[in-house]
Amino acid sequence: MPGFFVYMPTVLFYNGWRFFFYSNENNEPVHIHCQKGEKDCKFWLKVEEYDVDLAFSFNMNSRDLNEVRKLIFNNFQYLIEKWSEFQQKKI
Repeated sequence: MPGFFVYMPTVLFYNGWRFFFYSNENNEPVHIHCQKGEKDCKFWLKVEEYDVDLAFSFNMNSRDLNEVRKLIFNNFQYLIEKWSEFQQKKI
């Protein structure tokens, strides 16, 4: 598609995991994408409950998912702030 560009800002990089958003996911609730090599996942960040739900994972085992989940919880407020900043820039 000519002129189509997807911006994917990295908001956190830790232990090889890249945490980022996609610019073309309009109207989706707060979430974060995580990638390391061929491993990929997406978590919904449930702000009110201070919880996360796995949206999908690819090529990841339970240890990978637990590591990412822990990193998300350790940076929960930061990720929410970055999500809000990113959404404001899109308006």
